[in-house]
Amino acid sequence: MRKRRIRGALVGLVLAAVAGLGVAAAEPAPAPATAAADHTVTFVNRSGETLWIGSLVNADGSVNLTNLPTLQPGQSATVTIPENSPPGHWRGKFFARQGCTGTPGRDFHCEVGDCGPYPDRCVTGEQPASLAEFNFDTKDGLAPWYNVSYVNAFSLPITIEPVNATVPCGSAGCTENLLPYCPPENLQRRADGSPVNCINPNRDAKTPYSNMIQSRCPKAYAWSRQDHEPGNQVVYQCHSCSGFTVTFHGGR
Repeated sequence: MRKRRIRGALVGLVLAAVAGLGVAAAEPAPAPATAAADHTVTFVNRSGETLWIGSLVNADGSVNLTNLPTLQPGQSATVTIPENSPPGHWRGKFFARQGCTGTPGRDFHCEVGDCGPYPDRCVTGEQPASLAEFNFDTKDGLAPWYNVSYVNAFSLPITIEPVNATVPCGSAGCTENLLPYCPPENLQRRADGSPVNCINPNRDAKTPYSNMIQSRCPKAYAWSRQDHEPGNQVVYQCHSCSGFTVTFHGGR
């Protein structure tokens, strides 16, 4: 009988000690964090002509975009960037295809930015044109990164503006039409004689073309290594924005 009383007393002491430690029932594990919403890019056509939006991606698993818009003058359209799809990033570029004619899927082609026979997607590399370039990366705390590139050519003025940024972020590109300043040997013209594109003869070196671009539009790439120059203003990032507006301005 005494042993039972001692054993019962010990059990009571243990239970009291546990209660004193404040041990509570296990709480459910917190729900996993949801992925941030995909960013959007809104295209605005202020060029005065019909534009077919083109896009190409880096060879790093980034998802190719389809159902890209055709914009009449004054129109806009928005696409969602699939940055949360495997591999967790989207790196690529957008450009305006100009002077497009022909039957989709057959002989559809464009004077500027031609990238295959489909109006809503690209299946070949683009011909030289002005570019809006982006790096959306869910693992990069500073992303998205963005820039306007005239490294290959200048066809239309492009600007990139962050949307709903909670802190100030820079705008890339410029609104000025640079075709009137194109070195004559680099200028391409339409059949009617109007200028349509200015081609960089050497993207990896300083040229009269790159000097012209850099002097008139310092917030866009003029040649491939401009981002190594002290004080350059060509690459931007805006972690706090919900998306971007890419505007194609008048080029003629």
